[in-house]
Amino acid sequence: MGVYVVLLRGVNVGKHNRIAMADLRGLLGDLGYRDVTTHLQSGNAVVASGDEGPEAVAAAVGAGLRERFGLEVPVVVRTAEALGAAVEANPLEVADPSRFLVLFCSGTLDTAALSALDPAEYPRERLAATATEAYTVHEEGLRFARLPDVVARHADGFVTGRNWRTVLRLAEMARS
Repeated sequence: MGVYVVLLRGVNVGKHNRIAMADLRGLLGDLGYRDVTTHLQSGNAVVASGDEGPEAVAAAVGAGLRERFGLEVPVVVRTAEALGAAVEANPLEVADPSRFLVLFCSGTLDTAALSALDPAEYPRERLAATATEAYTVHEEGLRFARLPDVVARHADGFVTGRNWRTVLRLAEMARS
């Protein structure tokens, strides 16, 4: 039995891609996932399933969202273990969890290109990256964040971000 963390990109932001979390839980249950829980209203879920792997879960959830709700929503999935490893791999200090993002990539990140960025161009932001996650600090808040868009341009897939508090909560839910 695998435990998966499902991260939907860009739902319930503004007037587009609206989905109630009760509807998301219903969809996930209908897709055969068990022990479905959601966190907040921004498309975070934890599910239990067989060992089909994160890519298969992402594909199934994406197809389900298209078929049932007509939504084209990018889906990133991590196993409970991979999310825990991402938490442990964080190399940056988290002074304010609301100004700290983890960007989860559906593919891989070009870590060499991200390492070559000139920090002087982002004076109030910091970045560290692994092959599949980027960690960013935004001293002026997320409203003024520039690094998430830069990270997305160096990904061979798409990225979706969660603040540190949400990442820790999802990791805790996945362990339960």
